Amino acid sequence: MHSTQQSLRWWHFPHDADIGVAGEGATLADAFAQAAHALMAVITDAAIEPRERIVISCEAPTPELLFVDWLNALIYEVATRGMLFARFDVTTDGQRLHAAAWGEPLDRKRHRPAVEVKGATYTALAVEQLAGGGYRAQCVVDV
Repeated sequence: MHSTQQSLRWWHFPHDADIGVAGEGATLADAFAQAAHALMAVITDAAIEPRERIVISCEAPTPELLFVDWLNALIYEVATRGMLFARFDVTTDGQRLHAAAWGEPLDRKRHRPAVEVKGATYTALAVEQLAGGGYRAQCVVDV
């Protein structure tokens, strides 16, 4: 399943001191990509330029565990590369994920990061096919 640009949505949901991230899309890959946008929006509401490309691959036995691994891989890249990401091209079969993410180095003055995301958790974790078609993926991230 490849990410497409139709019916894409992402949002945050409240959860005690942490923040829930969720994404919805026509495919599982779309939902994962939209949740990645929600993750970046937890960090900053400033524009992020898609200047540099990195590749992320992960594997897990279930779509739910794969989703947590995907978000944690992005959080790792933010922490180790000092980058924020604006564009995601995700391919997944629900057990294996391959993605390209485009972004730029974090500029504290311009991006004004609001919080540091420490990790994706299993709290409120759900990856589901929607009754009307499409997919939703969500979990709480530790900030």
